[in-house]
Amino acid sequence: MTGSSEVRPFRIDVSEADLQDLRERLGRTRWGAALPGAAWERGVAVGYLRELVEYWRTSYDWRAQEAKLNEIPQFVTEIEGQTVHFLHVRSPEPDALPLLLCHGWPGSVVEFLDMIGPLTDPRAHGGDAADAFHVVIPSMPGFGFSGPTREEGWNSGRIARAFATLMSRLGYERYGTQGGDMGAFVAPELGRVDAEHVVGVHVNAATYGFIPFGEVPDEEKAALDDRERARLERLANWTADGSAYFQIQATRPQTLAYGLTDSPAGQLAWIVEKFKEWTHPSGDLPETAIDRDRMLTDVMFYWLTDTIGSAANMYYENMHMSGDWNPEPPATPTGVAVFAEDVAIRRYAEQGNNIVHWSDFDEGGHFAAMERPDLLTADVRTFFRPLR
Repeated sequence: MTGSSEVRPFRIDVSEADLQDLRERLGRTRWGAALPGAAWERGVAVGYLRELVEYWRTSYDWRAQEAKLNEIPQFVTEIEGQTVHFLHVRSPEPDALPLLLCHGWPGSVVEFLDMIGPLTDPRAHGGDAADAFHVVIPSMPGFGFSGPTREEGWNSGRIARAFATLMSRLGYERYGTQGGDMGAFVAPELGRVDAEHVVGVHVNAATYGFIPFGEVPDEEKAALDDRERARLERLANWTADGSAYFQIQATRPQTLAYGLTDSPAGQLAWIVEKFKEWTHPSGDLPETAIDRDRMLTDVMFYWLTDTIGSAANMYYENMHMSGDWNPEPPATPTGVAVFAEDVAIRRYAEQGNNIVHWSDFDEGGHFAAMERPDLLTADVRTFFRPLR
């Protein structure tokens, strides 16, 4: 390939100066004055964050994580003037189905690391070779090594079109896609814009398009079962007490970006709060559900690439785009995995999607690919099995 369509090998190679700058900034953190006894109900507890910052500064080993990441084939290409970074692992099984995995916020390609082996080589992980996938895991434009974005307009629809271009560029004429959180915006849109090539869409941590829009009338609530009512209550609690980050990122992302770009402790607090609140069980510390080093590696993907601001901008772009929300339900078969901290409700999801598969789990949370990669992998296999 030549010109802007070239796909080039990529290795992560962070300068020692950047790592030293991070350590120095962490060591100079201004902690402010927290109220005595204030715990997580007012935000990240200062005692927890102090300890985590010190661990990040003195014990976390980026070079070890960088080396592990560089064992995975990585590439970059240019689409619409934007660098797109992606992991690309081909299965040893010749008949494997290509699968594009879409991460969310505050996630990254790091979310899927524990799923790559089982998805690409199920035979080596106690599975059936017939369930194998060739896996493509892009960093969303504006996130990680696909960022920062340099112009406006990178909303879910544009990202979906870019990912369709990426799969075509890789020679994949028939493929599936999976996504959670923001990835659950992009994956269904990919099923719309590239319907002739996408055989199926699988989502978790799904919200828009999979939940009620606006208030639910009392008579409608009465028709819900206990599990659905619990999800509706969880959604109401998020709206009332957990959506401030969404409102800020969707309205004033640039103002937020100054502080988070300048302070690694501030950036860590902004992200780790979501790992704490959205993992299962949400009352526990996030390390209960996700390895601490893996969580910090995810944070590093924002810090080292200066993308906390451009990632937040995706919220702004989605909330300010005109004419890009497609109201027509797609014909693409869609599967949904709903984990214990999720809010998707089938009767609402069916209004805008061709739901052919639905799984409810009583464990796992928003970051299912990191919390319960075994359950998510099994559900992806099950969903795509009749679509191959």
